[in-house]
Amino acid sequence: MEDVTDLLNRIKNQIGGEESLSDEELNRQLNAIYSIYAAAMGPEQLIVQASRFNAVKYIHDENPKSRLIGMERLILESRDYHRQPADEEIPAILDKLEDKVADILSRQAVERSLEKKIEDRLEERHKEYIEEVRREIIEEETGSAETAESKRKLEKLRAMEKVSLTATILQVVRPQSLSEIIGQDQAVEALASRISSPYPQHLLLYGPPGVGKTTAARLVLEEAKKKPYTVFRKDAPFIECDGTTLRWDSRDMTNPLIGSVHDPLYQGARQELADEGIPEPKPGLVTDAHGGILFIDEIGELDPILLNKLLKVLEDKRVRFDSAYYDEEDPQIPAYIKQLFEKGAPADFILIGATTRAPEEINPAIRSRCGEIFFAPLEPAHIIAIVKRAAERLGAHLEAGVPELISRYTMEGRKAVNLLADAYGLAIYESGKAERITITKAIMERTAQASRLSPCLQQEASDTPKIGHIYGLGVIGSWGSTIEIEAAAFPAAAPGKGSLRFNDTAGSMAKDSVSASAAVVRQLTDKRLSDYDLHINVIGGGNIDGPSAGCAITCAILSAIEKKPLRQDIAITGEIALSGEVKPVGGIHEKAFGARQAGMKAMILPEKNKSDIDEGTAGIAIHPVSNIQEVWSLVTGD
Repeated sequence: MEDVTDLLNRIKNQIGGEESLSDEELNRQLNAIYSIYAAAMGPEQLIVQASRFNAVKYIHDENPKSRLIGMERLILESRDYHRQPADEEIPAILDKLEDKVADILSRQAVERSLEKKIEDRLEERHKEYIEEVRREIIEEETGSAETAESKRKLEKLRAMEKVSLTATILQVVRPQSLSEIIGQDQAVEALASRISSPYPQHLLLYGPPGVGKTTAARLVLEEAKKKPYTVFRKDAPFIECDGTTLRWDSRDMTNPLIGSVHDPLYQGARQELADEGIPEPKPGLVTDAHGGILFIDEIGELDPILLNKLLKVLEDKRVRFDSAYYDEEDPQIPAYIKQLFEKGAPADFILIGATTRAPEEINPAIRSRCGEIFFAPLEPAHIIAIVKRAAERLGAHLEAGVPELISRYTMEGRKAVNLLADAYGLAIYESGKAERITITKAIMERTAQASRLSPCLQQEASDTPKIGHIYGLGVIGSWGSTIEIEAAAFPAAAPGKGSLRFNDTAGSMAKDSVSASAAVVRQLTDKRLSDYDLHINVIGGGNIDGPSAGCAITCAILSAIEKKPLRQDIAITGEIALSGEVKPVGGIHEKAFGARQAGMKAMILPEKNKSDIDEGTAGIAIHPVSNIQEVWSLVTGD
């Protein structure tokens, strides 16, 4: 085939450029155009085109103007041409035919260029494929495709595998069964009964850190597998993750919890799938936990969007995948990828979430789907038992008083074990041996000093009554504690001109309680607080977040005005109403713990909270009350 430019020049030369053409010249020009067009189209396509547009009878006519009609039909691909043109119209028609033939030749030239490139690329890919097959055959024959560098790195990895440090002390002393978890009998029983059931529940575990929530969740599955009626198989997985590290990716490119799709353009896509443009679903932890338990520590820190997606999985028990790159008609897609896109990944598991947050801080949607279990704060006796068991497993001897000393510095089992481990290491360092180690009180005190620790428990209760001084109760996180409140009242310089001072750090709720107390004091004594310079102080500057200190503040004010001493071995909780009625409050269990830890002999609580706790659980005497008069009689001993 001649070059396009040469062909067009040939046509121009044959046409000659005259304005008026004779029949002979017109025939010569039409012959030239026809021969070029026929060479470009090929005989078969030429016959098809001529028949399709009914051009045959015109092309072979002896009259050159009739032949021109046939050429128009053939080349311009239309049956609309049927009129013989006038002489002056012929040059324009010939130009039109030339342009059309030029377009055809140009297009064919581009197509030939592309075909050449495609052939070259196919040849290149074919060589790569042959090379890949050759390497695979060599690997099969020799059993190795390693280079010298890769072999060196492999040897280094194998050498590293032979080196291992000892297990951590937490692994050594960790409870091996539910019965070894100290101080959580009620919580462990509730957890085991709900998981071992033929219909296990999703659960939320509340409680302070270091009390055994994670350990209990891990062990409860092993115990459930032993039951004849359990729904868990012997190989049921326990998948553990932390809500603080799980984050929602707005691009949806990665989601280790729920799962995601690695599209062909994604940097994590497998090469063989990326080459074929095939997306690959990547199931997440919810699928890994299928048939077992998914434990999310600190679930209260989980991203809200991610939590909503988790709720959807809990309902469907399956994860759905979607991708714009997925073509269900593509025969190259592996069967497992088709199944994941069409049916989704199974995710039928039991969720156990643990948190140190209060229940009201947890998303209501997840709370409505889960049973709730509360782990209690550990007491000194529990810490002592944990320390003694840990020392026994370490093979260390404890000098008398060491467990009690550790219990003064922490109320967390994990931290108590870490303190013991620090002292254990110091004892070994000083003795120069690792056998028959004795941990003395001196070593334990030095360990606490090195960690800048101070005792966390203070015995605040006293047998000596005081005027204007009382203990309220509050909750900080998962811990209950006493709130030391004091009041002093002095006659004002002029009646009705008294002042009121209250530390600002106590909070607005505490100040509202003072306002309610003023009305109650007026009812009980017929005295106005405006006749006194009244000073009220929450010792330590703590913030009272709630109205539960109302009764305690009222008693402190009454004592300061009436100069009546109050018992210092009793703690109070309850909201005060303007009528003097004692209203119910929350956190009774935690407050009882705080009162007991402070050495209180008794606890006063609202009558409507009576069913929340009993003396056996509280460990101290419980006094339910309905009004401020009953409270006053108890704290004054009248």
